[in-house]
This record gives sequence, structure tokens and C-alpha cells, in this order.
Amino acid sequence: MGSSGLVKKTNGHLGVTEPISWSGPSEVDVLKTQELEKFLADAGLYESQEEAVSREEVLGRLDQIVKVWIKNVSRARGFSEQFVQEANAKIFTFGSYRLGVHGPGADIDTLCVGPKHATREEDFFVELHNMLAEMPEVSELHPVPDAHVPVMGFKFNGVSIDLLYARLSLWVIPEDLDISVDSILQNADEQTVRSLNGCRVTDQILRLVPNIQSFRTTLRCMRLWAKRRGIYSNVAGFLGGINWALLVARICQLYPNALPSMLVSRFFRVFTQWRWPNPVMLCNIEEGSLGLPVWDPRRNPRDRHHQMPIITPAYPCMNSSYNVSSSTLRVMSEEFKRGHEVCEAMEVNKADWNTLCEPYPFFEAYKNYLEIDIAAENEDDLRKWKGWVESRLRTLTLKIERDTFGMLQCHPHPGDFCDKTKLFHCSYFMGLQRKQGVPSHEGEQFDIRATVEEFKLTVGLYTLWKPGMEIQVHHIKRRNVPLFVFPGGVRPSRPAKPAAADGQPPAKTKSLAQAGKVGAAALSNGDKTAVFVDESINRKALVTDPSGSVQVPEGSEKHIPPVPACGTFSDKEAEHLAMKPVDGLAESGTGLSEAAIESKKRKLEAVQSDCSPIDSKRLAVELKETEHMAVKSPEAVANASSKEDEALAIEKITNGSPTNPASLPEEIDELEDYNMQEEPAQKFESGLNCKSVELSAVKEVTLQAGTIHNDDKSIRGIEELEPMELSAISSSAPASASNTQRKPLIRISLSSSVKATGKTA
Repeated sequence: MGSSGLVKKTNGHLGVTEPISWSGPSEVDVLKTQELEKFLADAGLYESQEEAVSREEVLGRLDQIVKVWIKNVSRARGFSEQFVQEANAKIFTFGSYRLGVHGPGADIDTLCVGPKHATREEDFFVELHNMLAEMPEVSELHPVPDAHVPVMGFKFNGVSIDLLYARLSLWVIPEDLDISVDSILQNADEQTVRSLNGCRVTDQILRLVPNIQSFRTTLRCMRLWAKRRGIYSNVAGFLGGINWALLVARICQLYPNALPSMLVSRFFRVFTQWRWPNPVMLCNIEEGSLGLPVWDPRRNPRDRHHQMPIITPAYPCMNSSYNVSSSTLRVMSEEFKRGHEVCEAMEVNKADWNTLCEPYPFFEAYKNYLEIDIAAENEDDLRKWKGWVESRLRTLTLKIERDTFGMLQCHPHPGDFCDKTKLFHCSYFMGLQRKQGVPSHEGEQFDIRATVEEFKLTVGLYTLWKPGMEIQVHHIKRRNVPLFVFPGGVRPSRPAKPAAADGQPPAKTKSLAQAGKVGAAALSNGDKTAVFVDESINRKALVTDPSGSVQVPEGSEKHIPPVPACGTFSDKEAEHLAMKPVDGLAESGTGLSEAAIESKKRKLEAVQSDCSPIDSKRLAVELKETEHMAVKSPEAVANASSKEDEALAIEKITNGSPTNPASLPEEIDELEDYNMQEEPAQKFESGLNCKSVELSAVKEVTLQAGTIHNDDKSIRGIEELEPMELSAISSSAPASASNTQRKPLIRISLSSSVKATGKTA
């Protein structure tokens, strides 16, 4: 491992597989990396020298405070003065600050390590809390002792701090303590193990990447991209900082000598093809000697329900992305595809870094939204209430997926919005759409009133609930999205419908983003002529005239028309389709390697057993053309061979290794099907019209004092509520719906929608 320089092949490799490519950077990679670094600097991702010094001073001051605190605790416990003088506590950092990718104003994740006689409940959350509360430098002190990972948040001289506590089985904490050794976990409680995990994982990541500087630049880019595309939030069911760090680290292992510009491109190339739920791992999962549970879907039933496993590299290895649901995985997969397309366009200078990191137009992407409004009596109550509601929002996504059999997909917005006209109030939003590719009945509705009511009752179990803490949920249309969510309070204008001659298809679509806008505009005006085929069929926009015949847009004649369900074509039609020219083969004039031919053969053999005759015949044509192509250029052959070898290596890695016990896609599919079958069919309602009735239009169940009985035993942390548990309690939802007369009226009518690059009309 090194922070600079290239990794030599003779030195071995980091990771669970061999690298995909050992190639070093080209001149183009160097130039594009310089452009990337300038782009990141212009985006304001680097803190000033003054702020860096201020952070170091705050951390030094915090370390002094915990040392005084532990001496006071030791003295209060009745230990001798000599022992009191030897007593010690120590501050460690982790997360983005420890990785070196933090930006201006970012939080610092810190860990206080203390001895066995300093308890978490009394000494840390009471004594240390009181010490900090009395200091003028400290503000916004907010302890969360009941969290899955107990934390105390505050600002110290304006620097945001998240402080965890780890209680070790040591009487004295040495100043040179190494928390990376597994023995540090001996006799530690679960909260301590979780708290230590952040530091241990961060340090392990830095050990397992071949080039730390390239890793940091690439991770900065991916964090910016994820935030602008609205998929950076662990609590909302997407990925947080540690998840993105692990994904980027894996790409760095697969391309150890690549510069950041190439690593960004390969990130999208690899994870666009990744076969989830095959796990992403930086190293092999070790059982360890302490008997702590590790991620293993063979033994742990809950691990089998994880949609997007990203495994931490430090013992005990755990899935860091358990919050991801099928809906949020769908959103992220579409963003990976878009990123891959933009990076390919960048290779031919048809896009730039600004295009890649263009903000996602969330409030233009869907027809239907859920608006979750919360309010409190004062600012302090709102901050606590807001933190609790945020931690439960992902369960609303899981409940909707459960109660609609996965037919209604959710896209939660990762942030909140404040209406400045209302005090102590904020709103969250969730985009809704029917699952793509599933036929729908005209006017079909989803009745999620009982689902929403169940969610509100769960939120109402907050142990620190106070009068004035309220929550309301509304179903709204796109046209009714409140103005305060838009910059400057101005709703952006929608793209106009493109002009076209009667009976003629619109002009050639230049990009998938433009195609989505065209389709959205056409459907919003009642025009049924614009449709989009499944993304797997070349991701091209097709147009049908009123008679239903398919017309291919200009310039796309060489693409195969959309393929219907298996068996709907006759053999003659299949033969005709299979004999159409294929892009990049007949006209290419460049040779392909034996690896390319072998790849085609293997694909043909795999498809021949399928039910569709079209793909099989088409691949046969491709194979024949590939084998008879003339080799005209050695450089072309070398480039083609290199790309084909890389494609084969990516395919092998993304499909998962049969020797890897963590890969259980078949079992997971069976479990998902089982969960779907448990829910009663009466969750669906059909109607000809869709009426959006807000909660204010009916008698709203507000969370007033006495209406919800707090029960500490019934409260579960967000990490403990898995899809399996949701399925187990689903049978109670209809009963509560029938017994409740004051439930919110939320019926969502979703007719067949159009989809392109993550947007729906």
C-alpha cells in the first residue's frame, strides 16, 4: 500500500479477486483528472487552511476535556489518587474526516474510548454531557442514548461534532492504543462493538486501497455526484458516506494503477453490471476468534433480505447498507446506468463533469408524491422530533412495498424542506410510481390509507414525545407540489411538446434525458403516441402512430425492434429479426480477438436454452460475422482485445463467485416471493377516477397528549426493522383499517406510465 505511485503487478494485489486491469494512466487520463480536480475545487469541496487549523484545535480541546472527565469519574468511584492520575480516555476520528474527504462545514465523527469503570449511561451521557453543557464554546448539545449507535451531537466553536463512546475492558487506556487489533473487542458490549466499528472500518479501508490519493479524489467526486443526484442518505434508504467509500475502494482495487478520471468511469461500468444481492467486499469475511456475529446469509435469515450488501472489512464484518430497499435500489441502479452513459459520452468529448453531476429534477420526475409534514412547539422539540421521524421514514417505504406487493415504488427525497411562513415546521417528500414493465388496469388505484396510518402510529411511539409534535401525510400531484421546495420559491417551467408534422415521428432524440422530457410533455398533454421500450432493448425511444405500428426514430434503423414476451413471434418473424444488421459488426472493419469470439460463443450457448428464439438467432448472426471479420489493424485488434478482456473480467466479478458463501440470489428471490404472497389482495382498489384528498379534508388523527401510549419495549431501532418483520405484521393492517374511522384518505391512481432515465411522466 502506498499513498502515491503505481502498484506493480509483481507485488500482488489487494482485494478478494485479481484486478481487472493493471494498466497505468494515458495522457488523456492525466488531462481529464486535472479537469476533475479543478471541477471539485470550483465546487467548493476543499476547506481552507484556517478551517483545517480550527478543526485540529477543536479535536485537541475535546481530547483534553475527556481526559479531565475520566479523572473526575475515577475520583468519584473512590479510586486512589495515583490511579486517578493514571486514568485516561482518548479521542479517535473516523468517517469522512479520517478518510480525508471532508468538505467545509462538515461534521467530524469522533469516538471517545474509555476504561471499564466509566459507564455509557451514567458517566458519558450524564457527567460528560453536563460538563459540555456548562461550556460556552458548546452549543446545540443533543444526546441520543437510545440510538442503534448511541451518539452525542453538538457544536464546539462552530464545528459540528458527533461523539460516540466505547467502553473497553481495560482499567487504563494507553495513549498509544491500537484499536485495529481484534483483541480490543474482548468482553465489549454491542454498543461498544458498533461504536468501534466506524474507526476500525475507516482505518482498514485506507490499508486496503492501493493509492490513497487517487482513492480520495475519486471518493470526493462520487460523494458530490451522489448528493446532487439525490441518493446520498443512509437514513433515507440510499447510501451514506461509509457505503460510497467502500464501493470506491473496491474499484480502486480492481484498477490499482488508474487515475481518478478513469476510476470514476470504471465505477459506473462495474456497478451498472453488478448482480445484486451479490456482496461487495474488500477482503474475505473472517469468522474471528471472539464469536461475534458476522454477515452470513447462510446462517442469519435476516441477512438474506438485504438488497444491496456492502460488507465492512473489519471484524466483525457487517452489511453497512441494510437500509436499502427494493425501491431505493431501483433508483440507484438507474443512476448508475445514467452515470455510465455520461462517462461514455465524456470519452468522445460530448459531455463533461458538470453533466455527470447535474442535479436530479426530483419534483419533475413523478406524477404522484407523498408529502410528510411535521411540526413542534419550539425549535428544540422540532430538532428532536425531526431526528426521530427521519429515522423512521425508510419504514414507510418498506410498508408501502409490502402492502402493494411491490407494485407501487417509492423514491424518497433525502432532505427536508422548510416553509418559512410556518414556525417550527418542515416537510419530506416521496415520489411514487407503478412498477415498470407490469401491465395495469385502466384507472387502477392503490389504497395505502391503512399503511400510512400504521406508519403514523409507529412514529407516535417516540418516548420523548411532547404535546405539539404532530405529523400529517398527504398525497399530492406534481402540479400541487408547494412552491417552497423550489429555489427562490418559483416553479420551473415544464419543457414544451416538440413540434412535428402530422403522421411523422419527432426529430431524432439526442439523449436519454431529452427523450424523457419529450415523453413527459407528450403524455401530460394527453398524447398517446410517444412510448418508450424497456431499457434492456437498446434504451431507445420508439414512436407509434395511432394504428399501433412501430416507427423507429431517425438514425436508429440498425437497432433491433422491441422484443415481446417469449413465444409471441413466429419462427419466420424471428428469423427476419435475427438477420437484421447489428451495430458495430458488419461495418466495423476492425478485428476482434479470440476472447471476443469465445465470449460470443458462451453467450450463444447460454441463450439457446432460453424461451426466446430471437436472441438466439441474433447471437448466431453476431458470432458468424465476428468469426469472419478481417483483421486490418494490429492496434485495433489490441484495443478490441483489451476491452473484451475487461468486459469478461467485469462480468466474472459482478456475477459473483460460486465459491463465495455470501452469494445466495436464488434463496433471496424465493424469500421475496414468499413475502409477497402473505399480503391480502384487498389492498388493491380499482376505480375510474383518482381523487387526491389531503388529510386536512378529513378528520385528521393528530398526535396529542394521551392519544399514544409510550411503551419502551415496543420501540425498535431503525436497523432492527427488516422486510421480514414487516411481512410478519402485515396481517394486522387491514384490521386496523376497518376499525379506524379517522384514517387519512390516500388513494393513488397510477395508469401505465412512461419511463426514461429514472423519470416518469
